[in-house]
Amino acid sequence: MTFAVFVPPQASHGPLPVLWYLSGLTCTHQNVMDKGEYRQLAAELGLIIVCPDTSPRGEAVPDEKDNWQFGSGAGFYVDATEAPYARNYRMYSYVTQELPALIAREFPADMERQGIFGHSMGGHGALTIALKHPDRFRSASAFAPIVQPSTAGWSKPAFQKYLGEDETAWRAYDACALVEDGARFPEFLIDQGKADGFLDEGLRPWLFEDACHKAGIPLSLNMREGYDHSYFFISTFMDDHLRWHAQRLV
Repeated sequence: MTFAVFVPPQASHGPLPVLWYLSGLTCTHQNVMDKGEYRQLAAELGLIIVCPDTSPRGEAVPDEKDNWQFGSGAGFYVDATEAPYARNYRMYSYVTQELPALIAREFPADMERQGIFGHSMGGHGALTIALKHPDRFRSASAFAPIVQPSTAGWSKPAFQKYLGEDETAWRAYDACALVEDGARFPEFLIDQGKADGFLDEGLRPWLFEDACHKAGIPLSLNMREGYDHSYFFISTFMDDHLRWHAQRLV
């Protein structure tokens, strides 16, 4: 597994808060490094940014090379239970256990001050991981997240292959279902482009807005006129998210 870590200059004076960025379908750790426009403000705010990959890699890893919504680049931040994927596709454990242990050991990270955010599939990962670990993360936000992957057309087939046919098992990796089942987090921030081609069938942030409203979870949902699903959208509002997290990671 390859990952990226941005360490700002303030780290020379002591440990700094950690902000995890989870990327979307087809991406690696590299996409946000090249297009995310986070370094300048992260340096000013004193934030360590950790960017994991989106799936296991390698010739021995089972894949569907002609399917961009499954396999390589499409781990969906779940721990697969079904053969032949269960051995390698354990992205939930990688992001919540294996990589944090390495970051804590090798970098000047204050693991008592962690936030998490992400884009699309990574937004799904950020929301679900925060809801399952409210004691670990002080802040959570997302750009255009897949809020109900168990029913969305581009994620349901992946859940079937990774997690099996029992849809009750899928609820542990579905932000709307987690809230419905009692998971809680202090507050969320979501930015979503109104011109996003995946909005109506894949993303549907209003479902999460409704779940949060019923559960009494504060959610700031910004519907951005004219913006699509690309990194032009993400980079435009990256500073807003970094400042929002920094305020909660002091």
